[in-house]
Amino acid sequence: MVALVGRPNVGKSTLLNALIGFRLSIVSPKPQTTRHRILGIANPQDGQILYVDTPGLHRGARKAMNRSLNRAARAAIAEVDVAVQVVEAGRWTDEDEAVRQALDVRQVPVLLALNKVDRMRDKGAMLPFVTDLVERHPCAEVFYVSALRRKGLQELEQGILTRLPQRPAIFAEDDVTDRSERFLVAELVREQLMLRLHQELPYATTVEIEHFAERMDGLAEIHAVIWVERDSQKSIVIGAGGEQLKAIGAAARRRIQGLLERKVFLKLWVKVRSDWGDDEHALKRFGYTD
Repeated sequence: MVALVGRPNVGKSTLLNALIGFRLSIVSPKPQTTRHRILGIANPQDGQILYVDTPGLHRGARKAMNRSLNRAARAAIAEVDVAVQVVEAGRWTDEDEAVRQALDVRQVPVLLALNKVDRMRDKGAMLPFVTDLVERHPCAEVFYVSALRRKGLQELEQGILTRLPQRPAIFAEDDVTDRSERFLVAELVREQLMLRLHQELPYATTVEIEHFAERMDGLAEIHAVIWVERDSQKSIVIGAGGEQLKAIGAAARRRIQGLLERKVFLKLWVKVRSDWGDDEHALKRFGYTD
Protein backbone atom coordinates (compact mmCIF):
# COMPACT_ATOMS: atom_id res chain seq x y z
CA MET A 1 0.00 0.00 0.00
CA VAL A 2 1.18 3.47 -0.91
CA ALA A 3 -0.14 6.70 0.61
CA LEU A 4 -0.28 9.83 -1.52
CA VAL A 5 -0.03 12.57 1.08
CA GLY A 6 0.41 16.33 1.05
CA ARG A 7 -1.20 19.61 1.90
CA PRO A 8 -4.46 20.57 0.19
CA ASN A 9 -4.46 21.36 -3.54
CA VAL A 10 -1.06 19.95 -4.53
CA GLY A 11 -2.57 17.50 -7.03
CA LYS A 12 -2.82 14.22 -5.10
CA SER A 13 -6.14 13.20 -6.65
CA THR A 14 -5.00 14.08 -10.17
CA LEU A 15 -1.86 12.03 -9.54
CA LEU A 16 -3.88 9.05 -8.30
CA ASN A 17 -6.11 9.13 -11.36
CA ALA A 18 -3.08 9.29 -13.65
CA LEU A 19 -1.28 6.43 -11.89
CA ILE A 20 -4.23 4.03 -12.08
CA GLY A 21 -5.41 5.17 -15.51
CA PHE A 22 -8.96 5.78 -14.31
CA ARG A 23 -10.80 8.89 -13.14
CA LEU A 24 -11.52 7.72 -9.60
CA SER A 25 -10.98 10.70 -7.30
CA ILE A 26 -12.96 13.85 -8.01
CA VAL A 27 -10.92 16.93 -8.88
CA SER A 28 -11.54 20.67 -8.61
CA PRO A 29 -9.38 23.79 -8.31
CA LYS A 30 -10.57 24.24 -4.72
CA PRO A 31 -8.49 22.91 -1.80
CA GLN A 32 -9.92 20.12 0.37
CA THR A 33 -11.92 18.61 -2.47
CA THR A 34 -10.97 15.12 -1.25
CA ARG A 35 -12.78 14.23 1.98
CA HIS A 36 -12.23 10.48 2.21
CA ARG A 37 -9.47 7.95 1.93
CA ILE A 38 -9.82 6.63 -1.60
CA LEU A 39 -8.19 3.32 -2.59
CA GLY A 40 -7.03 3.15 -6.22
CA ILE A 41 -5.69 -0.11 -7.60
CA ALA A 42 -2.98 -0.28 -10.27
CA ASN A 43 -1.75 -3.47 -11.90
CA PRO A 44 1.48 -2.71 -13.76
CA GLN A 45 3.45 -5.61 -15.21
CA ASP A 46 5.72 -5.91 -12.17
CA GLY A 47 3.07 -6.04 -9.43
CA GLN A 48 -0.07 -4.65 -7.83
CA ILE A 49 0.01 -1.24 -6.14
CA LEU A 50 -2.73 -0.05 -3.81
CA TYR A 51 -2.67 3.74 -3.81
CA VAL A 52 -4.42 5.59 -0.99
CA ASP A 53 -5.48 9.13 -1.88
CA THR A 54 -5.86 11.13 1.32
CA PRO A 55 -7.46 14.42 2.32
CA GLY A 56 -4.90 17.20 2.49
CA LEU A 57 -3.40 17.67 5.93
CA HIS A 58 -4.14 21.23 6.96
CA ARG A 59 -3.94 23.52 9.94
CA GLY A 60 -6.71 25.50 11.58
CA ALA A 61 -9.01 22.48 11.87
CA ARG A 62 -11.75 24.22 13.84
CA LYS A 63 -14.79 22.20 12.74
CA ALA A 64 -15.42 18.52 13.33
CA MET A 65 -15.28 17.97 9.56
CA ASN A 66 -11.74 19.41 9.33
CA ARG A 67 -10.58 17.31 12.25
CA SER A 68 -12.08 14.26 10.55
CA LEU A 69 -10.12 14.99 7.35
CA ASN A 70 -6.87 15.25 9.28
CA ARG A 71 -7.60 11.99 11.11
CA ALA A 72 -8.27 10.22 7.80
CA ALA A 73 -4.98 11.43 6.36
CA ARG A 74 -2.99 10.41 9.44
CA ALA A 75 -4.70 7.01 9.61
CA ALA A 76 -3.74 6.32 5.98
CA ILE A 77 -0.10 7.02 6.77
CA ALA A 78 -0.23 4.44 9.57
CA GLU A 79 -1.38 1.66 7.22
CA VAL A 80 1.04 1.86 4.31
CA ASP A 81 4.39 0.40 3.22
CA VAL A 82 5.54 3.48 1.29
CA ALA A 83 4.52 7.14 1.39
CA VAL A 84 4.70 9.58 -1.50
CA GLN A 85 4.71 13.18 -0.32
CA VAL A 86 3.31 15.29 -3.14
CA VAL A 87 4.73 18.82 -3.17
CA GLU A 88 4.18 21.70 -5.55
CA ALA A 89 7.45 22.24 -7.41
CA GLY A 90 9.31 25.27 -6.05
CA ARG A 91 7.00 25.79 -3.06
CA TRP A 92 7.27 24.49 0.51
CA THR A 93 4.85 25.74 3.16
CA ASP A 94 4.18 25.24 6.85
CA GLU A 95 1.53 22.70 5.91
CA ASP A 96 4.08 20.75 3.83
CA GLU A 97 6.28 20.80 6.92
CA ALA A 98 3.45 19.39 9.04
CA VAL A 99 2.92 16.58 6.54
CA ARG A 100 6.58 15.63 6.69
CA GLN A 101 6.51 15.62 10.49
CA ALA A 102 3.59 13.18 10.38
CA LEU A 103 5.57 10.94 8.01
CA ASP A 104 8.65 11.02 10.23
CA VAL A 105 6.61 9.58 13.10
CA ARG A 106 5.57 6.62 10.93
CA GLN A 107 9.11 5.92 9.64
CA VAL A 108 8.21 4.40 6.27
CA PRO A 109 10.18 5.01 3.07
CA VAL A 110 9.25 8.49 1.82
CA LEU A 111 9.42 9.39 -1.84
CA LEU A 112 9.16 13.03 -2.80
CA ALA A 113 7.03 13.79 -5.87
CA LEU A 114 7.51 17.34 -7.10
CA ASN A 115 4.29 17.94 -8.97
CA LYS A 116 3.35 20.68 -11.47
CA VAL A 117 6.95 20.93 -12.74
CA ASP A 118 5.52 22.10 -16.08
CA ARG A 119 4.24 25.26 -14.36
CA MET A 120 7.59 26.25 -12.84
CA ARG A 121 8.84 29.03 -15.10
CA ASP A 122 12.32 29.37 -13.61
CA LYS A 123 13.72 25.87 -14.12
CA GLY A 124 17.07 27.03 -12.79
CA ALA A 125 15.52 27.46 -9.36
CA MET A 126 14.53 23.80 -9.19
CA LEU A 127 17.94 22.38 -8.23
CA PRO A 128 18.62 24.72 -5.26
CA PHE A 129 15.03 24.20 -4.08
CA VAL A 130 15.41 20.42 -4.13
CA THR A 131 18.93 20.48 -2.67
CA ASP A 132 17.83 22.58 0.29
CA LEU A 133 14.69 20.50 0.81
CA VAL A 134 16.51 17.15 0.79
CA GLU A 135 19.19 18.45 3.15
CA ARG A 136 16.52 19.38 5.68
CA HIS A 137 14.26 16.38 5.01
CA PRO A 138 16.15 13.35 3.64
CA CYS A 139 14.00 11.07 1.50
CA ALA A 140 14.46 7.80 -0.35
CA GLU A 141 14.23 9.40 -3.81
CA VAL A 142 12.98 12.51 -5.60
CA PHE A 143 10.75 12.41 -8.69
CA TYR A 144 9.74 15.24 -11.02
CA VAL A 145 6.20 14.80 -12.27
CA SER A 146 3.27 16.52 -13.90
CA ALA A 147 0.16 14.58 -12.97
CA LEU A 148 -1.97 16.68 -15.31
CA ARG A 149 0.30 16.05 -18.30
CA ARG A 150 1.19 12.50 -17.19
CA LYS A 151 4.92 13.21 -17.15
CA GLY A 152 7.38 11.30 -14.96
CA LEU A 153 4.79 8.76 -13.82
CA GLN A 154 6.59 5.66 -15.06
CA GLU A 155 9.72 6.60 -13.11
CA LEU A 156 7.66 7.22 -9.98
CA GLU A 157 5.87 3.91 -10.37
CA GLN A 158 9.15 2.01 -10.69
CA GLY A 159 10.53 3.81 -7.64
CA ILE A 160 7.49 2.68 -5.68
CA LEU A 161 7.63 -0.93 -6.88
CA THR A 162 11.25 -1.38 -5.86
CA ARG A 163 10.33 -0.48 -2.26
CA LEU A 164 7.18 -2.55 -1.84
CA PRO A 165 7.18 -5.94 -0.09
CA GLN A 166 6.39 -9.06 -2.05
CA ARG A 167 2.93 -10.39 -1.22
CA PRO A 168 0.09 -12.10 -3.08
CA ALA A 169 -2.19 -9.73 -5.00
CA ILE A 170 -5.23 -8.70 -2.99
CA PHE A 171 -7.52 -7.57 -5.82
CA ALA A 172 -8.38 -8.85 -9.29
CA GLU A 173 -6.57 -7.34 -12.27
CA ASP A 174 -9.65 -5.44 -13.48
CA ASP A 175 -10.49 -3.88 -10.08
CA VAL A 176 -9.84 -0.15 -9.76
CA THR A 177 -11.16 0.51 -6.22
CA ASP A 178 -12.89 -1.06 -3.26
CA ARG A 179 -15.46 1.74 -3.13
CA SER A 180 -19.09 1.08 -4.10
CA GLU A 181 -20.91 2.61 -7.05
CA ARG A 182 -23.14 4.49 -4.59
CA PHE A 183 -20.10 6.18 -3.07
CA LEU A 184 -18.63 7.09 -6.46
CA VAL A 185 -21.95 8.50 -7.67
CA ALA A 186 -22.26 10.69 -4.57
CA GLU A 187 -18.74 11.97 -5.18
CA LEU A 188 -19.56 12.88 -8.79
CA VAL A 189 -22.52 14.97 -7.63
CA ARG A 190 -20.33 16.62 -4.99
CA GLU A 191 -17.71 17.35 -7.64
CA GLN A 192 -20.21 19.52 -9.47
CA LEU A 193 -20.94 21.39 -6.24
CA MET A 194 -17.22 22.08 -5.85
CA LEU A 195 -16.96 23.28 -9.45
CA ARG A 196 -20.13 25.36 -9.68
CA LEU A 197 -20.57 26.93 -6.25
CA HIS A 198 -18.43 29.80 -5.01
CA GLN A 199 -16.53 30.93 -1.92
CA GLU A 200 -17.25 28.80 1.16
CA LEU A 201 -20.53 27.28 0.01
CA PRO A 202 -19.10 24.03 -1.46
CA TYR A 203 -17.60 23.19 1.93
CA ALA A 204 -21.03 23.47 3.55
CA THR A 205 -22.48 20.77 1.28
CA THR A 206 -22.41 17.01 1.23
CA VAL A 207 -24.29 14.39 -0.80
CA GLU A 208 -26.26 11.36 0.36
CA ILE A 209 -27.63 8.70 -2.01
CA GLU A 210 -31.13 7.74 -0.87
CA HIS A 211 -32.12 5.44 -3.74
CA PHE A 212 -30.06 3.50 -6.31
CA ALA A 213 -31.83 0.85 -8.40
CA GLU A 214 -31.97 -0.65 -11.87
CA ARG A 215 -35.26 -0.01 -13.65
CA MET A 216 -36.97 -2.47 -15.95
CA ASP A 217 -36.10 -0.27 -18.93
CA GLY A 218 -32.37 -0.58 -18.13
CA LEU A 219 -31.91 2.87 -16.61
CA ALA A 220 -30.13 3.37 -13.33
CA GLU A 221 -32.51 5.41 -11.15
CA ILE A 222 -30.70 7.49 -8.54
CA HIS A 223 -32.15 9.83 -5.92
CA ALA A 224 -29.63 12.01 -4.10
CA VAL A 225 -29.92 14.62 -1.35
CA ILE A 226 -27.61 17.63 -1.26
CA TRP A 227 -27.30 18.62 2.38
CA VAL A 228 -26.49 22.20 3.36
CA GLU A 229 -26.14 23.91 6.73
CA ARG A 230 -28.54 26.88 6.38
CA ASP A 231 -31.71 27.86 4.53
CA SER A 232 -29.88 30.67 2.74
CA GLN A 233 -27.47 28.10 1.28
CA LYS A 234 -30.35 25.98 0.06
CA SER A 235 -31.72 28.80 -2.06
CA ILE A 236 -28.30 29.40 -3.62
CA VAL A 237 -27.83 25.74 -4.54
CA ILE A 238 -31.28 25.63 -6.12
CA GLY A 239 -30.82 28.97 -7.90
CA ALA A 240 -33.39 31.23 -9.54
CA GLY A 241 -36.11 29.07 -11.05
CA GLY A 242 -34.14 25.99 -10.09
CA GLU A 243 -31.56 26.66 -12.81
CA GLN A 244 -28.49 26.06 -10.66
CA LEU A 245 -29.75 22.71 -9.42
CA LYS A 246 -30.68 21.68 -12.97
CA ALA A 247 -27.18 22.52 -14.20
CA ILE A 248 -25.58 20.58 -11.34
CA GLY A 249 -27.81 17.60 -12.05
CA ALA A 250 -27.23 17.62 -15.81
CA ALA A 251 -23.44 17.77 -15.46
CA ALA A 252 -23.40 15.11 -12.74
CA ARG A 253 -25.66 12.81 -14.76
CA ARG A 254 -23.25 12.90 -17.72
CA ARG A 255 -20.35 11.98 -15.43
CA ILE A 256 -22.36 9.21 -13.77
CA GLN A 257 -23.40 7.74 -17.12
CA GLY A 258 -19.74 7.57 -18.09
CA LEU A 259 -18.92 5.78 -14.84
CA LEU A 260 -21.81 3.30 -14.94
CA GLU A 261 -21.74 2.90 -18.75
CA ARG A 262 -25.52 3.08 -18.97
CA LYS A 263 -28.31 5.65 -19.02
CA VAL A 264 -29.13 7.34 -15.74
CA PHE A 265 -32.21 9.01 -14.28
CA LEU A 266 -30.94 11.37 -11.57
CA LYS A 267 -33.20 13.24 -9.16
CA LEU A 268 -31.70 15.78 -6.74
CA TRP A 269 -33.15 17.39 -3.61
CA VAL A 270 -31.62 20.05 -1.38
CA LYS A 271 -32.20 19.76 2.37
CA VAL A 272 -30.94 21.59 5.46
CA ARG A 273 -29.22 20.04 8.46
CA SER A 274 -27.99 22.83 10.69
CA ASP A 275 -24.19 22.92 11.01
CA TRP A 276 -23.81 19.29 9.93
CA GLY A 277 -20.07 19.87 9.36
CA ASP A 278 -19.59 20.34 13.11
CA ASP A 279 -21.93 17.55 14.17
CA GLU A 280 -20.24 14.20 14.93
CA HIS A 281 -23.52 12.28 14.51
CA ALA A 282 -24.13 13.83 11.09
CA LEU A 283 -20.55 13.15 10.01
CA LYS A 284 -20.95 9.50 10.93
CA ARG A 285 -24.22 9.29 9.00
CA PHE A 286 -22.63 10.82 5.92
CA GLY A 287 -19.65 8.46 6.06
CA TYR A 288 -16.93 10.81 7.27
CA THR A 289 -16.11 8.90 10.46
CA ASP A 290 -15.66 5.22 11.25
